[in-house]
Amino acid sequence: MKRTQKRRTLSLEGIEPVRLLGVNDRNLRVLGEHFEQNITVRGEKIILTGSSRGMEELTSVLETLVRIAGSGRTVTEGDILTVLKGDGSEPEKIQELDETVVYYSGARRKNVVPRSITQKEYVDAIHDYDVIFAIGPAGTGKTYLAIAMALAALKRKSIERIFISRPVVEAGENLGFLPGDLQEKIDPYLRPIFDALRDMLGQERIQRLIDSGAIEIAPLAYMRGRTLNNSFAILDEAQNCTIGQMKMFLTRLGANAKAVVTGDITQIDLSSPENSGLVLVREILGGVEGIKFVIFDEGDVVRHRLVRRIIKAFSDRENRFTGVSGAEVPDE
Repeated sequence: MKRTQKRRTLSLEGIEPVRLLGVNDRNLRVLGEHFEQNITVRGEKIILTGSSRGMEELTSVLETLVRIAGSGRTVTEGDILTVLKGDGSEPEKIQELDETVVYYSGARRKNVVPRSITQKEYVDAIHDYDVIFAIGPAGTGKTYLAIAMALAALKRKSIERIFISRPVVEAGENLGFLPGDLQEKIDPYLRPIFDALRDMLGQERIQRLIDSGAIEIAPLAYMRGRTLNNSFAILDEAQNCTIGQMKMFLTRLGANAKAVVTGDITQIDLSSPENSGLVLVREILGGVEGIKFVIFDEGDVVRHRLVRRIIKAFSDRENRFTGVSGAEVPDE
């Protein structure tokens, strides 16, 4: 049976085409992966032709994206995915992203802003709660935004010190084979944190803040016995700490302190993944007042567009073998 063919036309009047279509019409290719209709741009018009199946949804999605582009925002692939899985309230939420300046990066002369609705919820959670857990795949900005929020707090002098830590667990390699003393062995493992700081501060300013004690970056084991007052503490790669280490980190908090814990429970390098503190902590602390859990998924990935597909492909494979998603976290 031949399917009914339909045609729809949308106006781009007053909108710079690249804001909607992306560089080299990249956004059209993204939409083409989700819809079977043909999308053609002629002057200030978008013409949709093809099967009636899905035409209404595509029209609605494009109308929403036109509204977003019309507000002056350049539509991203993440915006498209947000609209595709949304409930119709996305345009206003997406437009708020550019207005939410987390930190001004003097080194790059740019604002650090959330790039997805979940990132905005994460930033708001860091504002409103003292202990925040951010769980989700790589590339969703969990650590980067936490560091930006910490630097903003240091800049406005609401805290005196930033402490950033990771559990030292090798991902298939042995730190003992690296050259140098203990600090030199640990530095490469903490390099992603230095990269984020360098992107926002520049190398010289990072070193000054480290030398003054305003920023401390160290393995998780170095926290034992300490109390962090007037501090912003970040525990990165928390999927690789035990529940005992998680408790130790959280109980270091002193007066006027905030803690952000980030991790990806699909990338656990512990010999017994079921003992991951990040996996167990939500069951233990999920109902505790003043603690917030923010869950990211592959739709929030802000790295290269293929990273999102890679994460989904691995997740799909894991689902086939286990019957459950490794990235799935129960609702609160």
